[in-house]
Amino acid sequence: MEMRNGRYSFFDGGLLSYIGWVMLGTIITVVTLGICFPWALTMLYGWKINHTVIEGRRLHFTGSAIDLFGHWIIWFLLSVITLGIYSFWVFIKLEDWKAANTTFAD
Repeated sequence: MEMRNGRYSFFDGGLLSYIGWVMLGTIITVVTLGICFPWALTMLYGWKINHTVIEGRRLHFTGSAIDLFGHWIIWFLLSVITLGIYSFWVFIKLEDWKAANTTFAD
C-alpha cells in the first residue's frame, strides 16, 4: 500500500511535467486543426490518472485515443443534429468515458 507524507491518497505529478504535456497537447491540436484533440485529452487524462493514488492504490488509465475519437465523432454529429443542445451532455459523457477507462493498477 503506497503512502506519501503520512497520507494514503495523494497526487504525485509535477508542475513542469504537466506544463510539458499541456504544451504538447496544444501544439498537436493546433497543428492538426483540432482533429487530434481526443488524443490530447487522452494523453492528459492518462497523465493525471496515472499519477493519482487513492487509499494507497494507484489508479491506471486504459483509454485510447482511437476509442475516444469514435465517441467524439458520434457526440459531434449528435450536437450538429440537435443544433448544439447535445453539446451540454458531452462533458458528462466524457467524464463517464474517463471513469469507465480508469482502474486500479494492482
